[in-house]
Amino acid sequence: MASMQETAKKYFRGMQHRKFHESKACGCKMSLGVYLPDAYYNDDAPVPVIYYLSGLTCTDENASQKSGIQRYADEQGVAVVFPDTSPRGHNVEGEADSWDFGVGAGFYLNATESKWKHWRMYDYITKELPVYLAQTFPNLDTTNASLMGHSMGGHGALVIFLKNYNKYKSVSAFSPICNPINCPWGKKAFGGYLGTNFDAWRDYDATELARKYPGPKTEIFVDQGTADSFLKEQLLPENLKNAVHGKDNIDLKLEYRDGYDHSYFYIASFVEEHILFHAKHLKPS
Repeated sequence: MASMQETAKKYFRGMQHRKFHESKACGCKMSLGVYLPDAYYNDDAPVPVIYYLSGLTCTDENASQKSGIQRYADEQGVAVVFPDTSPRGHNVEGEADSWDFGVGAGFYLNATESKWKHWRMYDYITKELPVYLAQTFPNLDTTNASLMGHSMGGHGALVIFLKNYNKYKSVSAFSPICNPINCPWGKKAFGGYLGTNFDAWRDYDATELARKYPGPKTEIFVDQGTADSFLKEQLLPENLKNAVHGKDNIDLKLEYRDGYDHSYFYIASFVEEHILFHAKHLKPS
């Protein structure tokens, strides 16, 4: 981590914060970005929250600096929270040996293998972070929250939503890992963090969770570039589509974007649509 200095910078009409706090879930100091729109400072009503979960190798800074999301969040009067993607600083043997496992690759689950006991990003996102945000930014309404993410973070957003459908208002994902139990990234991560407990694997798989989703009718927005080099082997959106086919309580909007890849150029091209999608659920007229 290059710098541990907290910052607050004017961005559009709001402020982009970078914060650090001690995490019991992850056993270390965690970094995060928080964009507060103009509405946070000038409106009386509490401001809703979108959690943006980033992908493999990312920190809390990638999306906040590259996605362009803040312009549209400010226009809609919603805050955006950018958590980190894993614990850092534990110096676990092998934690930095590969880019798709360990540091920067927390997969938004609670590891059960003792070596990776601090990799508890699921608890961090769902339990610890909302408490910290409410204490630190009192005009945020963390009970009025939505989820979005990219790649590994898209997987995290879908899984967290499907497991906590009464806690979040909406979910969207760019290029998510839709069926990790059937792709190389997922098999590597789940095998390392969860061992051979395949029931636990299925409990962190969006396709498996969607197939048996028992909650109220909901709309899921998945965005996918057709020129994404990871599409066929790693992301598997058609598996998710097939899992929800015929279900009357999930309306899956799977939007293919012709010629777009896996990069932030793609995300920045369509992030406004995602903010408008979430604003519809967070701030219904």
